[in-house]
Amino acid sequence: MAAKIKFFTRITNQNNEANIRVRFSNGRQFDLTAVTNFQINPEYWNNEKGIVRQRAEFENKYELQKSLNSLQSFIQSEYDNTPDKSKINKDWLSETIDKNFNPDKYLQDNLNLFGFIQHFINNSSKRVNPDTGNPVCYKMRREYEVTFNYLKEYAKEYSEPDFIDIDLEFYQQFVDFLRGKGLAVNTIGKKIQTLKIFLNTATEQGINQYMKYKSRKFKALSEESDSIYLTKKELTQFYEFDFSNRPGLERIRDLFIIAAWTGVRYSDIQQIRPERIIDNIFTMKQQKTVKKSVIPINRIVWNIIDKYNGELPKPISNQKFNEYLKEAAKIAKLNSIFVKTVSEHGMRIEKKYSKHEVIGSHTARRSFCTNAFKDGIPTLHIMSISGHRTEKAFLRYIKVDGEEHAKKVLKMWHKSGEFINVAK
Repeated sequence: MAAKIKFFTRITNQNNEANIRVRFSNGRQFDLTAVTNFQINPEYWNNEKGIVRQRAEFENKYELQKSLNSLQSFIQSEYDNTPDKSKINKDWLSETIDKNFNPDKYLQDNLNLFGFIQHFINNSSKRVNPDTGNPVCYKMRREYEVTFNYLKEYAKEYSEPDFIDIDLEFYQQFVDFLRGKGLAVNTIGKKIQTLKIFLNTATEQGINQYMKYKSRKFKALSEESDSIYLTKKELTQFYEFDFSNRPGLERIRDLFIIAAWTGVRYSDIQQIRPERIIDNIFTMKQQKTVKKSVIPINRIVWNIIDKYNGELPKPISNQKFNEYLKEAAKIAKLNSIFVKTVSEHGMRIEKKYSKHEVIGSHTARRSFCTNAFKDGIPTLHIMSISGHRTEKAFLRYIKVDGEEHAKKVLKMWHKSGEFINVAK
């Protein structure tokens, strides 16, 4: 009789993430269960079939199912390659799962830096974000590959670095190399941050013993980014524009407006359904952070929900969404000029854009936070909705300049009667 593998969950609370477990059995020979590193909202899981529900909509849905399929194949392969079947017990199953999720623990300790990074990337689809219990997303896996490609380009121009070579001299040379490629400061910072992920993992697994990369000077560079938001007037202009001759763009616009009035990420929009809204309050768990958010729903959002009879348009890829969003914004004449400061070859350069050229799905969330702040809603109230952990991070996120801060104080003085007009 062939061994059977099936995934399942034990639901204790419908509102909490459930651990995905695996049952591995073979007739009367063994019947074993173990916990995987994956978690899922119970309403997205089909326990009868042991798979993610086909109609479920959430970030990393397909990556999660792909990772489960990969784990199933790995368990089967390890079983097939174990000659002595008497060793197949609960400990064997737990160790096999651990080997799937933590392949670095089984690395040879003589790997060089590039060999380790290649192994890391090859197994990245099996890795799990420890904060969310979800598989590492495609975007992050792609970042691993891009950073490694830059390291390989660097090696062609200089020499291939090994763990012992990663010191402050390498750091400065690699940063200068990336600047020479025309990368912006924040992009360079991301490459350094990713390199440190490689190094930290190698260190934790006992592969790397050289700690000079932990110097405070070996840091991910960053600078404040210029990102747009839409004012409430611009949101109204966009919302009221007639797209009846372009229904596809109308759907894109409607999803954007919902996000701009709720502060949800694009990946969370599909969670907004009438049955989950009680007394105009919508409660959800953010897919990215697994944090609970309680969000007020206003008339505009209700109008859009009703327009689609409670079933919002199905999501498309974020890349395609942004392409269509730019087209819709251009047609709706969102033409306000936006000055963006960028770093090119170590120089700070100002470039002018129309908002429709740089608008993206994340503009909606930033618009919600910025407009709410300018309306005088207390910062902590907005943060409880947006999910920002610190006020410092929130204030860096919103787009309010010094003059707007001053006007906000004047407005509050007016309301309290403490304002004295001394202008001549």
